[in-house]
Amino acid sequence: MDRKAGALALGAVLAFSLFLPALHGQQPGAQAQPDPLGTGTFSILGYDPDTGELGAAVQSRVFSVGNGVLWAEAGVGVAATQAIVDVSYGPQALALLREGKAPADIIKAILDRDTDPGYGGQPWPKAGRQFAVMNPKGEYAAHTGPQASTWAGNKGGTFCTAQGNILAGEAVVTNMVKNFEETKGPLSLRLVAALEGGQAGGGDTRGQQSAALIVVKKDCGVWLHNDTVLRLQVDDNPEPIKELRRLVEKSVESSSRQRRARAGCAGVNGGPRGQ
Repeated sequence: MDRKAGALALGAVLAFSLFLPALHGQQPGAQAQPDPLGTGTFSILGYDPDTGELGAAVQSRVFSVGNGVLWAEAGVGVAATQAIVDVSYGPQALALLREGKAPADIIKAILDRDTDPGYGGQPWPKAGRQFAVMNPKGEYAAHTGPQASTWAGNKGGTFCTAQGNILAGEAVVTNMVKNFEETKGPLSLRLVAALEGGQAGGGDTRGQQSAALIVVKKDCGVWLHNDTVLRLQVDDNPEPIKELRRLVEKSVESSSRQRRARAGCAGVNGGPRGQ
């Protein structure tokens, strides 16, 4: 090998050795950081005072985002858990809502309990958690930790709170609240409109993959003793919000064909108001 070829080979080896740590998201000697994949999300919690429905919706560039983000119980409340997520925040929030705790107090209590145990042998800091809680009256509180992946934040509106991370910017949550407040019709459609607003504002900077939605009201789901009005998941789709809208519209159309409302379920999911 001549001197020029040898120099080129040595340069290639050195360049690769410097680049290799970057493939794992850290520099030589740096402490391992949480993997941002799987943590980016934008979600909304909402309440309809006319029907008493509670609901939530979410979109993310991960497979099956509904599996662990949205939590809801009729007559109790709803919650969303995301960013550098501790999924147990959802069940914890519902348990505290059952005790009648205020959403802001629930946020504080759950954060105070978090021992920051890490995940998979790596840091998974509680300072990166993001979650929101809403009670049956539509009162809510939300938290975005200072280490949630940017852009991250939350915005409240009338009977709604929007939150997200790894977003294009603040316009995402601003648009979500605006669309929720200005859209007429069933809660399910207002939640979808909020996601559409978030996506129009730039959405998750990594793109789209899955979306989910849940709406609850005591004994207002199909069949006997079912509190789930609607539970939908689009787990893997290039346009998950578009597909979610199709499913919601199909559900609302079905509800609108009912002849009369069941007791306590007037207007739920676009159904009849007369009994």
